[in-house]
Amino acid sequence: MKILTIAEQKENQLANISFEPIGAAKSLGGEVCTALLAGNGGDMAARLAAKGAKVFAFIHPDLRYFHDEAYARILKALIDREKPDIVIGSATFYGKALMARLAALCGGGMASDCTGLTMDGNGVTARRPAYGGNLFFALQNNSSAPFFITIRPKALPEASDGAGGAVAPETVHPALLAVKAKVKARNAEAGGRVSLTEADIVVSGGRGIRGPENFKLIEELAESLGAAVGASRAIVDAGWVQYMHQVGQTGKTVNPKLYIAVGISGAVQHLVGMRSSKTIVAVNRDKDAPIFNIATYGIVGDLFEVVPALARKFREIMK
Repeated sequence: MKILTIAEQKENQLANISFEPIGAAKSLGGEVCTALLAGNGGDMAARLAAKGAKVFAFIHPDLRYFHDEAYARILKALIDREKPDIVIGSATFYGKALMARLAALCGGGMASDCTGLTMDGNGVTARRPAYGGNLFFALQNNSSAPFFITIRPKALPEASDGAGGAVAPETVHPALLAVKAKVKARNAEAGGRVSLTEADIVVSGGRGIRGPENFKLIEELAESLGAAVGASRAIVDAGWVQYMHQVGQTGKTVNPKLYIAVGISGAVQHLVGMRSSKTIVAVNRDKDAPIFNIATYGIVGDLFEVVPALARKFREIMK
């Protein structure tokens, strides 16, 4: 069995999320290879190869910025040549756009946002949550085309270092770059220092903060932990914070090691986006708030007293 994983880079900086598909592929066994598309290789290919995978390195100035059409064309040609049985990417903004297009081009089945992969006599089974995490689907490929899978960030462990890796420089044919639109620049939204979907720690605020002027409490607690900043839909809809921070059914799905919910009641729409977090800490003055039903630890108290105290303590510990 041959498995191809897709690495991600932004501004020629390798995303750590790239190591999780390799880890998932290695757990299934077989030959593991990785595709890297970038404007400047740097040490990215070598870092991927150190995980024990053969790296097909497509380096070209026009690949600096993600472009789903150009990337899909290049990867389609690679898949036609290498004939992998499975293609694994990350369920990020880029990964979702790319893998869906790639599956359509190759005529393969697709399982998205998966949280587990297993191998048995019937082949690979991909496990994905549905209906807000209340049910799980087991999906298998029933065609001869490759099985395309995206895995939820932080759901599976990163690959450890291993032997057998190598870098294979690839030629980027100009015809594959002849797309109708080109990305000339990328402007990131302000305030996103730590990516929500890739963060190990997320601190989110809800309506309990009482007003936009108090969202700084959430930001200060996040800063003390080196965490990403999240928010409930209620305060995003109220205009207290930008949509880029929204966690939930209509926002982003996160799966960090630690999720701190401050002033969030626990509506099902929010729980959908964070209930798979490894450890959940809830801070709310209402002891009957639904968030406590899924919290690992709960703090019943005034967030205006609890949050500053936590931030002070974390800063002392982190010194």
